[in-house]
Amino acid sequence: MAPDTAVRAGDEPVDLGALRAWRLARLRAELQARDYAGVLLYDPINIRYACDARNMAVWSLHNAVRYVFVPTEGPVVLFDFHNCAHLSAGNAVISEVRPAVAWYYFSAGSRCRELAGRWAAEVADLVTRHGGGNRRLAIDKCEPLGCAGLAARGVEVFDGQEVMELARRVKGPEEIACLKASVAVCEEAIGAMRAALAPGMTENELWSILNQVNAARGGEWIETRLLAAGGRSNPWFHECGADVIQAGDMVSFDTDMIGPYGYCADISRTFLCGATEPRDEQRRLYQLAWEQIHFNMQLVKPGLGFRELAEGAWRLPASCQANRYSVVVHGVGLCDEYPAVVYLEDFGAAGYDGVFEAGMAVCVESYIGEEGGHEGVKLEQQVLITETGIEPLSTFPFEDALLRKEI
Repeated sequence: MAPDTAVRAGDEPVDLGALRAWRLARLRAELQARDYAGVLLYDPINIRYACDARNMAVWSLHNAVRYVFVPTEGPVVLFDFHNCAHLSAGNAVISEVRPAVAWYYFSAGSRCRELAGRWAAEVADLVTRHGGGNRRLAIDKCEPLGCAGLAARGVEVFDGQEVMELARRVKGPEEIACLKASVAVCEEAIGAMRAALAPGMTENELWSILNQVNAARGGEWIETRLLAAGGRSNPWFHECGADVIQAGDMVSFDTDMIGPYGYCADISRTFLCGATEPRDEQRRLYQLAWEQIHFNMQLVKPGLGFRELAEGAWRLPASCQANRYSVVVHGVGLCDEYPAVVYLEDFGAAGYDGVFEAGMAVCVESYIGEEGGHEGVKLEQQVLITETGIEPLSTFPFEDALLRKEI
C-alpha cells in the first residue's frame, strides 16, 4: 500500500498520494494552531492517518514497538519495528525510517530506564533540529518514564490525542471514497450473513462470515464481537459465543469493521431467524428503533450543536431508558472518532458541546431494549454530513417483515 499510485476500492477511485497529502496537511494545521513543534504518535490508527504506514496494527496497539515524529514543518520520521523499513518504500510522506527504540517492559525488562533515556534523547534531538526553537511536543500515548525523560531534556509534552481527533474530524474526497469502499465490503458481508442465518447455527458461526468477507476483500480487522440472539440481545453488549440461534429469535449485531484502506464501516442491523412470522412485540421494538435513527438523521446538519442535537433528539420510551445506548451519534473514519454525542440525560456526566461540520462522517445509533424485556433491537446508519444535510453511506435495507405492523 505504500506507493503513491491511484488504485480502486469498489467503484470509487482512491488516489493514495492525494489521500496522504490531505491528511498530513490537516494534522499540520492543528499543530500550527496550537503552536506545537510537532507530534509523536504511537497509536497505530494515528500513525496510519499521519503517514499511511501500516504494520501489525492490532499487535502494536498493545506493544509500543513503532512510532512516528511529525514536525509542524520538516521531514516526517517513522520509527518502525525490527527490519521493517522496506514496508514504507515508495511512500512520499515519509522522509526517513529508523529502527524504533522499544522501552516498554516486555521488550526492555530491567533496561527500561536506560532505553527510555535513549528514546527521549533521540526524540528531543528531532525537536531541536526541526522545532525552530519551539520545545512544545504533542504525544498521543506515553508512559510516565518517557514523559519524565523528555521533560529532563527540556521538551514540554501536550495532549496529542486532541490534535489527532480534531484533524481527523473532517474527511477529504479520498477519505470519503475509502469509507464508501469499506461500507460496500461490509454490506456484502451483511448480505451473506442474512442469507446464511438459519436455526441451529451458533452466534460465532454467523459472526465469522463478517470476518471472512472483510479479509477476502482487503479489509483489516473487526473491533468488537457484538452479535447476540434472542434473550442475549437484551441488555446490549453481550459478545457472540457458542449459543445456538433458534427459529424466531431476533439476531442483533454491530459490525465495527475496519475494512479496506483502514477505514471503518460501523453498521448495525437486526434480523429474524427462520421462516417465521415476527411476533407483535418484535415488530414494535424494531419499529421504535427504526423511528429513532430516521428521526435523528433528519436533525443532523452543518452548524448543529452537539447539545442541540441531544436536546432535540427522539425521546426513548420510559421503559427503554435504563438500557439506552452510550451515544446518540458518533463520528467515524479510521475508527469511531470525534465527536461522541450522548443522550441529554447523560450530558451532565459525560457530554461536551461542539458543532457538526460539512465533511464529517457520523453514525446515527439506536438500541431499543426494554428493562426486563426479552429481546433488543440494534440499528445504526453511517452518513456523510454535506453542506445541506446528509448523504447516506450505508444503504443495506431494513427488514420489511419487522416494519409491516403499526405500533
